[in-house]
Amino acid sequence: MSEQATFWDHLDELRSVILRSLLVVAIAAIAAFFLKDWLFGVVLAPRSGDFISYRLLGVENDFQVSLMNTGLTEQFMTHMRVAIYAGLLLASPYVLYQLFGFIAPGLYQNERRAAIWIVVSAYVMFIIGTIVDYLIIFPLTVRFLGTYQVSPDVANMLTLQSYIDTLIGMSFVMGVVFELPVVCAILGKMGLINGTMMSQYRRHAVVAILVISAIITPTTDAFTLLVVALPIWLLYEMSIWIVKLNKTKLNNAKKN
Repeated sequence: MSEQATFWDHLDELRSVILRSLLVVAIAAIAAFFLKDWLFGVVLAPRSGDFISYRLLGVENDFQVSLMNTGLTEQFMTHMRVAIYAGLLLASPYVLYQLFGFIAPGLYQNERRAAIWIVVSAYVMFIIGTIVDYLIIFPLTVRFLGTYQVSPDVANMLTLQSYIDTLIGMSFVMGVVFELPVVCAILGKMGLINGTMMSQYRRHAVVAILVISAIITPTTDAFTLLVVALPIWLLYEMSIWIVKLNKTKLNNAKKN
């Protein structure tokens, strides 16, 4: 994009970026839609006791959560919705690449390097968060809530929609939570926080982490709560290390 580009040239380029991104998302979503058996084999796997995470964690795996459909169009609409989410997830690297390509020409070289680091780190951490949710947090939540009964006379009848909504919602929340190291690194670069301060408030952070974990997993199971809190606490410790490392690099650069 030339330096003489007008506002309308930029707008036209943005429109092209959006259209290309939507096209790739649509292609990925259509592919996911036609791979229904594989797609829902992955999505519905945590409801069964033979899911790999239960075996690895040594959790009692003799259970099966049954799902039901209560609406005429619910299964088809759920199929479409999950395919669209899968398309967004699969096409997200291309979409980020397109958006960055649109913004990058307006950045200085040092700003461009920083932007690349932020975008790549944020994306990777978000994906890791969704994977952790799918493999650990969501399965344990399904096992507890899906089999919990106030009385043997009251059977659980879970809907497909509630299952999908919970999976998508928790995956998004965990993806956001896993941005903690990236956010702390940015705040550290800005001089708003430092490693010493984060270390001093470690006890307060642990309490906050337990509260957040309790909100993410609406269960009374202490084991599940600790399983959720552990990775968040490790993220906090990682954030302290990253902030201190960046501070050391900055001090060394000033000395040189």
